[in-house]
Amino acid sequence: MRYQDRLFNTVFRLVGNPEDAADVVQEAFLSAYQSLGSFKGDAQFFTWLYRIAVNAAITHQRKQRGGMKAIKTSDSAPGVEPLDPAQSNQPGYHLEMLEEERRVHEALQRLSAEHRAVLIMKDMEEMKYEEIAEVLDVPIGTVRSRLHRARIELKEILERDDRPPSP
Repeated sequence: MRYQDRLFNTVFRLVGNPEDAADVVQEAFLSAYQSLGSFKGDAQFFTWLYRIAVNAAITHQRKQRGGMKAIKTSDSAPGVEPLDPAQSNQPGYHLEMLEEERRVHEALQRLSAEHRAVLIMKDMEEMKYEEIAEVLDVPIGTVRSRLHRARIELKEILERDDRPPSP
């Protein structure tokens, strides 16, 4: 129970669907329970569990790649806090923020599972490079490289989506 919400939030960002996220988290907990004997204690328990959940989410996404699913945007998703409180009083502000959140979420879903995972862990979960490297079981240099490529790819996707269609 202690880790469920945090894992769900991360997995949801990775898979983009609340039902799939719940399934992946449940699968991760089951896998962790079955593998408790292999937990050596050389990492924190949460890091070990987090690694299992992220790997399960990446595997799930790889399986889904063949037939991309429609992305649901939750009506209860938290909005972005405005820098200027008066800005939130303008007509259409909240709709614009929800639309921007939807655009970024859709763009994230178009990244590879590896790029999406590292981007979410660093930029959304605010994890340190060392933690990400431990969770993904890759060198820090790989984390930095994937993060750099993920940010470039995300930017390109968003810019491409902003361009008017060709005649």
